[in-house]
Amino acid sequence: MDFKELLQTTKYDFIRNNERLGDRIMLLGIGGSYAYGTNNEGSDIDFRGVTLQLPSDLIGFTEFEQYEDDKTDTVIYGFNKLVKLLLECNPNTCEMLGLDEDQYLIRSELGQELIDNSQMFLSKRAIKSFGGYADAQLRRLQNAIARDTLPQSDREKHILKSVMNALDDFNRRYSGRDAGSIRLYIDKAENPELETEIFVDADYKHFPLRDYADLWGTMRTVVRDYDKIGKRNKKKDDNHLNKHAMHLIRLFMMAIDILEKGEIITHRTQDLPILLAIRRGDYMLSDGTFSSEFYELLEEYERKLDEAAEKTVLSDNPDMKAVECFVERINRYAVTGELL
Repeated sequence: MDFKELLQTTKYDFIRNNERLGDRIMLLGIGGSYAYGTNNEGSDIDFRGVTLQLPSDLIGFTEFEQYEDDKTDTVIYGFNKLVKLLLECNPNTCEMLGLDEDQYLIRSELGQELIDNSQMFLSKRAIKSFGGYADAQLRRLQNAIARDTLPQSDREKHILKSVMNALDDFNRRYSGRDAGSIRLYIDKAENPELETEIFVDADYKHFPLRDYADLWGTMRTVVRDYDKIGKRNKKKDDNHLNKHAMHLIRLFMMAIDILEKGEIITHRTQDLPILLAIRRGDYMLSDGTFSSEFYELLEEYERKLDEAAEKTVLSDNPDMKAVECFVERINRYAVTGELL
C-alpha cells in the first residue's frame, strides 16, 4: 500500500489545513500492525506523529496535548506531551522513533533530530512500562480463556486475582501510609444471575481524590476488560486473542532490544515468522486455549527480559539535563523560528 499517496486524499486534509499541524509536524509515521510488519488484510491503518507546540502554548494561555482524528485513526502528539511519554518509555510513543525510513510519511529536520536522539529517552523505566503493557495483554488472554473454560464461581476467583495483581503497584505506592484500607473478597452473590461475586469494603480518610480515582479506575479496567469478552463470536474473538498473544510476545521483543542494545526496533522483520504464526492461530488449540508451546515461548521471553534487565547498561532514569537542553532547543525554535 502507498501510504504517502493515501495521505494526499481528502480525508487527510486536516493534516494540511489545521493550524497546529501542516508544516509544524515534525514526524508522521505508520502505526499499529503495519508498523510492526504483522498486518493482514483486515488490519486498520494508523498514523502516529508529533507536532511543534504553538508559541501561545509555550508563552501564552493555550494548551495542547494531542490531536486525534477518529475517522482515520490518526494521533499527533504535541512535542511536550510526547517527551513526557518518552521519558516513561511509553511503548506506543517509543515505537514512533523506531520505524524504518520508508515508514515515515513526514520527517522534518527536527523530526530527524528527535529520532537521532532517541537513546536520550531510554532507561530502565522500559522494564516497567513494556512489562506493564505486556501484563495487560496477558491478562486479556487469561480472562478470555477463563471466561470460556471455567465455572462462574471459579471465573470470579480469577477476576479477583487479576484485580489484586493490577493493584500491586498501587499498594506499593501507599505502603506505610495510614490513609485507610480496601478489602476485596468473594461471597454469595446478590446478583441473581451469579452464584458468587466480588465484594469490596473500603475505608479511606483524607485520601487524594486523583489517587482514589486511579484506584477505582484500575479495578474497573480489569472488570471491564473481562466482561468485554461477553458473548463470543468465536472466529472474531479467536482472532482478537491471537492478536493479543502476538502483541504480548512483540512487547517482550522490543523491551529486550531496548535493554540489550539501546535501540528501538519497531518493524520486527527478523521476528515475523514467530509473530505471524501466533497471529494466524498456530499456537491456539481447538478449545480456544493456547498450546503448551505458546506458554513455553512466553516463559522464554520472560526469562530473556529478566536477564536483559539484570545486565543492561541503561541508567535507572534518563539524563534530564540533556533532555531539558533538547526540549529547550526545539521549543525555542517553535517560538522564534531560530535554532541555536
